[in-house]
Amino acid sequence: MNSYPKAALHHVREMTLLASNNPEKSISFQGAPGANSHIAALQYDENCSPLPCFSFEDAIDAVKNGDALRAIIPIENSLHGRVADIHFLLPESGLHIIGEHFMPIHHCLMGHDGSAQLESAMSHPQALGQCRKYLRGHNIIPIAYADTAAAAAYVADSDNPHAAAIAPSLSAKLYGLEMIKENIEDSADNMTRFVILSRSTLSPSDTIEKAMTTLTFEVKNIPAALYKAMGGFATNGVNMTKLESYQNGASFSATEFYADIEGRPGDRAVDRAIEELQFHSKWVNILGTYPQARARTLTD
Repeated sequence: MNSYPKAALHHVREMTLLASNNPEKSISFQGAPGANSHIAALQYDENCSPLPCFSFEDAIDAVKNGDALRAIIPIENSLHGRVADIHFLLPESGLHIIGEHFMPIHHCLMGHDGSAQLESAMSHPQALGQCRKYLRGHNIIPIAYADTAAAAAYVADSDNPHAAAIAPSLSAKLYGLEMIKENIEDSADNMTRFVILSRSTLSPSDTIEKAMTTLTFEVKNIPAALYKAMGGFATNGVNMTKLESYQNGASFSATEFYADIEGRPGDRAVDRAIEELQFHSKWVNILGTYPQARARTLTD
């Protein structure tokens, strides 16, 4: 807890106490109070008790240890792509994806004095990347920090009028900063996708009208292995909405993949596609099946 800036500690202690009294309603998130993940938790479940955690690992461990029933984790952004390390943390966590949430992201520039010449802006690397054009256009130096709201608390603790933070507007209210400029993201349709993690999977009997399944896999190190592994999804009519590759280890001899598909195990077409994937892969790990929060298939 002491890793947070001083201005955030009171809010962290207060929210942690509330969450500890209601672990069955608690959703852990990475960041200080006022972070986008805090807001996303309340949007996903307005009756939840949000539990602030300093790192993604801490948010995951809170669920594994029983301090929270669920965790909400950002996984990708429409402007800045994959959230760093998430593709490694999710498979290693032992938790299951049971839901997803999409949230429009609007970044605000905040500081002590709106009339002062700003020299730097502190925020999470994702937020800095999403506001790259604004920062370059105003000659403001980006400084990476653990999360958006903690950056706002850090600036609040300082007395530097030339330092600012990029964070949600809620952070300015919590930490007593002046709102200098709203909506500085590079695109008005900026969107982040979050996943909800739990120790248990959804029951096969749960009714899911439109299901998504997330999996990771490593194809065999032979020519055309990925092409052949993907063939089962095409021939069985299973829509793959996302496929990303990433290296795990220093050998660079094998690539692992993260994929989202429409449908769920138990569907005949999905079972056939996964069976073919398994034949051409060293291993396949299903991270979860959950309801779609928004439609993936485009219609004319």
